[in-house]
Amino acid sequence: MKYGESLFDILYLVFTITAGIIILIKARNKTEKMMGIAALILGCGDAFHLVPRVLNYFVDADFTSALGIGKLVTSITMTVFYIILWFIGLSVYNLNSKTYLSSAVISAAVIRVALCLFPQNRWIENSSDMTWGIIRNIPFVALGIIVIILFFNHQKEIGRFRLIWLWITLSFAFYIPVAVFAGIIPILGMLMLPKTICYIIIVLTFLLSVLKDDPVKTE
Repeated sequence: MKYGESLFDILYLVFTITAGIIILIKARNKTEKMMGIAALILGCGDAFHLVPRVLNYFVDADFTSALGIGKLVTSITMTVFYIILWFIGLSVYNLNSKTYLSSAVISAAVIRVALCLFPQNRWIENSSDMTWGIIRNIPFVALGIIVIILFFNHQKEIGRFRLIWLWITLSFAFYIPVAVFAGIIPILGMLMLPKTICYIIIVLTFLLSVLKDDPVKTE
């Protein structure tokens, strides 16, 4: 298990970060630059948790604090990823700013990050406290739902983006049981693998969109 999971984690990080760099290099407009930034934030943020996780399998040392702090960093960068994903959706579908919804997205993200910073999360101890797992994820789920609705409502407008809403929905479906119940049922941690695959597909969608001949959005 440790070899398979470690290889998967490494390949995921290499792919996501490399894809983000390629997207930024090839980007032809602001929308595509946001896709590259989103991919880099996702990959670099996850590295804070996945690198200590891989090292924990092979190095005889105490990685408790590193794993916990890594989860904190990942929680924050994942939130930022969804903020950028929201604005990518607005730009891709050529929508107005939707000020009230954008405010709701940013507010949910700020509350989520603030809750993640509470000492009760006990990140340094790499705690899996169920109560705080629920509390800090309530605004995150709200944020996710708004983004899902955006992509779902416009799924037929751009073929390459038609299933983004599904991958986001599945990523949350796999993530929430882990975030809330993994401390009680450790085997649920395996759900992070299909959740990661959902992210890979989203990043791959961005990459293919940028590499095709016509820009996602001409500005």
